[in-house]
Amino acid sequence: MKNQIIRFPGPRRLAAALAAAAILSLSAFPAAASDVFLVPVGRAVGIKLFADGAVVSELSVFSCGGEPVCPAADAGLRRGDVIIAADGAPVTVSSDLSDALDGRENAAVLLTVLRDGLERTVSVVPRRSDGGGARIGAVVRDSTAGIGTLTFYDPDSGTFAALGHGICDGDTGLPAHLGHGCLVPATVTGVKKGRPGDPGELIGLFGDGPDCGALSANTETGLYGSLSPAELYPELLSADPVPVADSVETGPAVVLANVSGGEVRRYEIEIVRINNLSRSTKNYLIRVTDPVLLEATGGIVQGMSGSPILQNGRLVGAVTHVLVNDPTRGYGIWIENMLPPAKAAVPDAA
Repeated sequence: MKNQIIRFPGPRRLAAALAAAAILSLSAFPAAASDVFLVPVGRAVGIKLFADGAVVSELSVFSCGGEPVCPAADAGLRRGDVIIAADGAPVTVSSDLSDALDGRENAAVLLTVLRDGLERTVSVVPRRSDGGGARIGAVVRDSTAGIGTLTFYDPDSGTFAALGHGICDGDTGLPAHLGHGCLVPATVTGVKKGRPGDPGELIGLFGDGPDCGALSANTETGLYGSLSPAELYPELLSADPVPVADSVETGPAVVLANVSGGEVRRYEIEIVRINNLSRSTKNYLIRVTDPVLLEATGGIVQGMSGSPILQNGRLVGAVTHVLVNDPTRGYGIWIENMLPPAKAAVPDAA
């Protein structure tokens, strides 16, 4: 995908997903967070998620002989189901499903679907639409794309983390199903400033670089995978890792954010309140105090999710939410909550 204007997925679109990811190696990160050294990034990046199937994003009624029908709903299909086979033939993209239904009016088609991580079969009978062609009344998609922020990169394992929250399907509101995915370079081309009641957003542009990296998990704490930084942003190769904090406290901190072009800058913030660090997200409340960032964005805007937060020279977490009625404030995720899924993303050293 080249030169495509895309609006950032917003911090309000937060996943409640727990995408399965096999733990291939747990040796890349020491047990104590204070012994971990990671490169905080803060750079915008293009993200592509592929379902390896046809995701049902909507069930729609259509006219058949003047009668309103929806065979998909009658058969028990639900929004968020991932159709992976039709009559035993693999469905990897949406067109595979269309091909399988072609000419099958009034003849049952056995669909294999993924729902809540489990396979099940559904028998659906396509009907001929008054507009022509066999239909089941399911709107499907096979991919999701957007731009987010890289939180950290581990030069020892090649692991990366992004967003600080998962990606949800824009139509269903459910966690986006990840069959496979990749990254691509991106730049920030514009900003819609945030105002009370109207969160702002960053506007980004996919670059001309090749797809790179491999996404392995879309979880409620972020996106994780592995990559060679030379393929994405070569400057990461010379970046210095910083220690990961094993605690966080109220007081001054900085956020690394990319709100213009490809430039990452340090901006002053304040950690206002520590919430429950044992829960997955919203671990602490932050407030933007830097006048330059406030002038540029109005505070925290959609697209800054994943921007790393440092305190006392240590990585303590990432921006995840904006408060709609006060864009100068938002929430951060504690870095400890991003380490376990990052471990699971480490390639098998063997």
